[in-house]
Amino acid sequence: MRTTMAALFLCAATFAVAQVRDFQIVKVASVPATTLDQLKPRTILFNDYRLDETTDAGAFIRFDDWATKKPLQRQFLSIFPAFAEGTIHRIVDGMRKEVKDELQMYITEARFRLSRPAESVGLARFATLPFIQSIDPAIKHEAIKPSEVSIPKDERAANIKNPDRAWCEGTGVALCVRSQYKLEGKLPMGVALANKLRDGERKVSDTLEFESELRLLTPADIDEAALRKLTGIDTPVTGVFEQNMFYVNQVMRFGKLVAVLQPNPGDAKSSIATIMIALAVSTNTLDSQKKYQNVPVLRNLVPSQVLLGNSSFNTGNSISSGLPNYVRNQIKAIAALLERG
Repeated sequence: MRTTMAALFLCAATFAVAQVRDFQIVKVASVPATTLDQLKPRTILFNDYRLDETTDAGAFIRFDDWATKKPLQRQFLSIFPAFAEGTIHRIVDGMRKEVKDELQMYITEARFRLSRPAESVGLARFATLPFIQSIDPAIKHEAIKPSEVSIPKDERAANIKNPDRAWCEGTGVALCVRSQYKLEGKLPMGVALANKLRDGERKVSDTLEFESELRLLTPADIDEAALRKLTGIDTPVTGVFEQNMFYVNQVMRFGKLVAVLQPNPGDAKSSIATIMIALAVSTNTLDSQKKYQNVPVLRNLVPSQVLLGNSSFNTGNSISSGLPNYVRNQIKAIAALLERG
């Protein structure tokens, strides 16, 4: 049975990948504020808050500012609703001191129209290992049991522990996954060079490792009124899919993807999918750019520029290409798979 299901998903994925190019990304200032009559077939409205595609202006927002200015986003896109920045220890002026583990958020929002009624889009089929494997073949995934979830000793990971339940357990959890991605192109060389500057500091790995849970939620599991306000569409929420990335070995503290399905208020035969992604990046990582700017061979390895795909070290279409390109490709792949059904 599993072999048959995997084959079916492989066929669907192959079809979807072939059609990814058919979906066009249209950047807008605000997805919720853009009227649905501007949403054309195979068009994805997209916003990542960047003011300039060549710099990091507007790309990151400090967690506290985000929580204040975007409380609805914070409610649904934090790793859990009550999450707040924790404390860690760092060497400051030769002394070990407790400091706030400051984070900055990279937020994206997207929306596209599906040519089927919302009630006919069964999200359960997408909370499966074959589905997530088909989105980006460069990332390797394996299913794990809740008892196999990593328990990092690093104090930076302690604050990600969910106070309400254990990760991969509880309402709606359909799958728990361990994932691995080896940096591509020039980035491994850049990492090796950067590590030579990190005297006594934790070395950077050329492999990203992360664990996440996939959940399927019903309207009874969520604050539907608040979610309607967040999407800007005042029709019933028929399904919610979320991926909580609760462990990442470096750079990020957590990640979250939320996909919301709602009937199209202007066309009962179609539906609207809204996808939001939040990635929490260490402020310390973003502030380390001076260290790299002062070394000629590493000037193109400034963390914020690498993360945003504006470095000569960026390559490919996966994570190594930078977050903006990566999330665009992820959303286009998901859109194609959902449209295919």
